Amino acid sequence: MPASSRTPSDLLSAALRRGGAAPLVTSYDDATGERVELSATTLANWVAKTANLLQDEFDVGPGSTVAVALPVHWQTAAVLLGVWSCGAAVLDTAVEDDGRLDSADVVLAARDRLAPLEEQDPPGLMGLSLHPLGLGMTDYRGPARDFALEVRAHGDVFSPYVPADPDAPGLLAGGLQLTLGGLVAAAGELAGRLGIAAGDRLLVDERTAAEAGPVAWLLAPLAAGASLVLCRNAVVGALRSRAEAERVTATLGLRIEGFRELGRPA
Repeated sequence: MPASSRTPSDLLSAALRRGGAAPLVTSYDDATGERVELSATTLANWVAKTANLLQDEFDVGPGSTVAVALPVHWQTAAVLLGVWSCGAAVLDTAVEDDGRLDSADVVLAARDRLAPLEEQDPPGLMGLSLHPLGLGMTDYRGPARDFALEVRAHGDVFSPYVPADPDAPGLLAGGLQLTLGGLVAAAGELAGRLGIAAGDRLLVDERTAAEAGPVAWLLAPLAAGASLVLCRNAVVGALRSRAEAERVTATLGLRIEGFRELGRPA
């Protein structure tokens, strides 16, 4: 099937077919000691719940725009893929600022970014605690709805009311605009350019991933058939032992002697 006729949800479906029980996204945060590992099946479950929440509660579908103000994180992966499963476009505000929210139908933001967003009074504001166990925003009293509490009530299987159109908008990030099919095509092209191989296990630096965007840190590995080890607030001295323990085969944005660095000549 040509890349332009597929959407990002097809990349997750392919990962499930390759091996639903195998680790797909492993997320570390050295500031909190967090380690969370999701298989393709578990990630797909979160994606389905997220897509059902967006569709059932906010009528998100083709033509909708969902602003995502989240860091590189396993829950961000679920949110992005959930939006794309609905056939909607992601307005990516994760790198510099919160962008033009007047074009967004729903806004999903990390709790520490809610205060300035509340002043703008965007529609459909939801907050994410990013708790390692997926818990809610303890002691929060603002107007944002709590993603973690609401998403759990939704179904584990997602059926869109209107099938996603590969030619529909998929990503709006600064001056960049890509269709859903264009995201898949760009992911495949970038995977080839970086040298990501099927079966690779990639150690990904948070800062590099945030600057490069979700095509680089999420979709390109999925397109290539690779898995991810995401590192937030990385302690440099711990990276070699982590790479060895996680059986990492390549790195993105990190140089560790003895490991292949994506995008650099061998």
